[in-house]
Order: sequence, then structure tokens, then C-alpha cells
Amino acid sequence: MLFADDIGLIDETLSGVNAKLEVWRQTLESKGFRLGQTKMEYLECKFSGVMPKAGVEVRLDTQTIQKKESFKYLGSIIQGIGEIDDDVTHRIGAGWMKWRLASGVFCDKKLPPKLKGKFYKVLVRSTMLYRVKCWPVKISHV
Repeated sequence: MLFADDIGLIDETLSGVNAKLEVWRQTLESKGFRLGQTKMEYLECKFSGVMPKAGVEVRLDTQTIQKKESFKYLGSIIQGIGEIDDDVTHRIGAGWMKWRLASGVFCDKKLPPKLKGKFYKVLVRSTMLYRVKCWPVKISHV
């Protein structure tokens, strides 16, 4: 059985998303794919400041889709309010994890400091700075 993954639906209203979700489901099923409804979730982005109507739910058939405040997508944490705080924290943690994995190299007295610096730039810093060109950085993040 094939599954569809990472579908993005954008609409001004949640009821519009419901209609598009049903069209996507029918299209995918006609091509042999299946939506895994138990793992399905959605993120409502509040970038425009317009608040949606209360009580509107995103549904597929009879199942209500769970709403999330943030989720991980392609290694980044996306928040519905447009902030990057969770992603910055996640990237710092990923950098420290790479640092710990490479601590044997960094603590080895036989290796020259120049080689350790190159290793740091390639492994640790690149992990921490992955996709930062897309971040709306604030002074507090710097």
C-alpha cells in the first residue's frame, strides 16, 4: 500500500481547506495512494492577524483532524505564529549533539587545531546553521 506524505493545503478559511482535503483524498485514492488519517494533523498559520471563526473543524469524512501549534518539517520546526524560537532551540540542540559525537576528535591532542577547526565548521556549525537564511531573525536570537 502506498501512502501520501507532506501535503500542504492553503486557504483563507478552514471550510475551504475541508473541501480541498476531500478533493486531494479522492485524487490520491484514484492513483492508488492512501491518506493515513490516524497520523494526519494540520497547522493554522496566523500571519495575517485575521482570526478564524470559532468552532470550525478540519475534517476528512467523519474524522476530525488534530490541530498543532508547531510541527517538524524537513528538519525545521514550523510554528503557526511565524516565530522561530522553537527552531532556534532545536538547531542549538542538534549542534550540541554533533559536538558530543565528535568530542573524541576535538579532545584528541594528536590532531592539529587547524584540522579541528575545519571539522567543527563542516560538522557542528553546518548542522546549527541549516536553513537559517529563511529565518526572520530578531536581536534576541543573535
